[in-house]
Amino acid sequence: MLNVHDILETIKMIQDECLDIRTITMGVSLLDCIDSDIDAACEKVYDKITRCAENLVGVGEKIEKEYGIPIINKRLSVTPIAIVSAACNASPVKFALTMEKAAKAVGVNLIGGYSALVQKGFSAGDERLIRSIPEALASTTCVCSSVNVGSTKTGINLDACAMMGKIVKECAEKTVDDKCFGAAKLVIFCNAVEDNPFMAGAFHGVGEPDCIINVGVSGPGVVRSALSKYPDADITQISDIIKKTAYKITRVGQLVGVTASERLGVPFGIVDLSLAPTPAVGDSVAHILEEIGLESCGACGTTATLALLNDAVKKGGVMACSRIGGLSGAFIPVSEDAGMIDAAVRGSLSIEKLEAMTAVCSVGLDMIVIPGDTPDDVISALIADEAAIGMVNSKTTAVRVIPAIGMKEGDFLDWGGLFGKGPVMSINKYSPSKFISRGGQIPAPLHSLKN
Repeated sequence: MLNVHDILETIKMIQDECLDIRTITMGVSLLDCIDSDIDAACEKVYDKITRCAENLVGVGEKIEKEYGIPIINKRLSVTPIAIVSAACNASPVKFALTMEKAAKAVGVNLIGGYSALVQKGFSAGDERLIRSIPEALASTTCVCSSVNVGSTKTGINLDACAMMGKIVKECAEKTVDDKCFGAAKLVIFCNAVEDNPFMAGAFHGVGEPDCIINVGVSGPGVVRSALSKYPDADITQISDIIKKTAYKITRVGQLVGVTASERLGVPFGIVDLSLAPTPAVGDSVAHILEEIGLESCGACGTTATLALLNDAVKKGGVMACSRIGGLSGAFIPVSEDAGMIDAAVRGSLSIEKLEAMTAVCSVGLDMIVIPGDTPDDVISALIADEAAIGMVNSKTTAVRVIPAIGMKEGDFLDWGGLFGKGPVMSINKYSPSKFISRGGQIPAPLHSLKN
């Protein structure tokens, strides 16, 4: 039962502490749209997306008004296009243009699924799609792309890592007039999940229902505010405070998800209870870590405090909702987090420290701006490093870096909105070329043998 105190507390979280539903994402299966004729396939894709998502934005807006809960984005994810386009012996860019057209027709902010899963090798369709990513992202505004290059079960496809280093650079080069934004719409995964509602990595997995609603919550500001009331709490008490706060945040997410599911007539999937920051003041994961006791995010102790935060968020969320999925934890996207930006500018936060932090939090090296002259093989090796953390630790990790063409360390790339702005960060440029050029498959770790 809700009481007056709970209602007033939720209102305060929304008005003063940046609580919002970051996204409701409808996943749509396109498996029934496969056709050897690319024009026929694209027509089926457009019809399927617009039919399923016709009321998504309207329902989301009504829920916002009725409950007073901001829903920042309404999004779509679809079956990896490498699978859908495999029957067509043609460039899959036409599918990206169709996705863009359908997304704009229904009014969503972003659509994900221009994706390929190549953790153990390539099919002809996978290679075609990967090579087309720069053109597809440069030709569209709301289409997002992802490639899974490794998993705990299969190991890491080093050939895919090598290819993706070049693709990331090409995405930036093709969108240099748009602040290299193409690279910000591309993420490279290890252990990608099928029910992720967050972009740029969302795609609708082949094991998912035909159509489903997933919700991504936010709320770093709420957690920081709760901790600020207990300046003398010990670390065990800090964990309990975060758990209780995550419980409240997740309940809001479940309410929105269940309501949207009922009104749209599609199954409710999961709540992804990741703390997703924004550039807004007071909505920062870095500031939570500093509230716990760090002078600056990136200082010694950052990995430990982030591990505490991630664990407590998951424990609190699981108690609030039986359908937890996606990535779930704490995101650390540099350009989207005001505290991370400040820490990077003052020099306390480096890419090496961010890589260590990814061992204990959601996703990985996210929205990091690097010098535009960074060699392709350095980006490839960075992808391999991050994939190794995910593979060995049986968790999802990812890389989303933006080579700022024509910029150097210390410059700023500013996109505005939720994507924020990022300082160009220093990256180790000693060559990993021989390692990357070896190619092949990094074997799966011993603990993958669980059958």
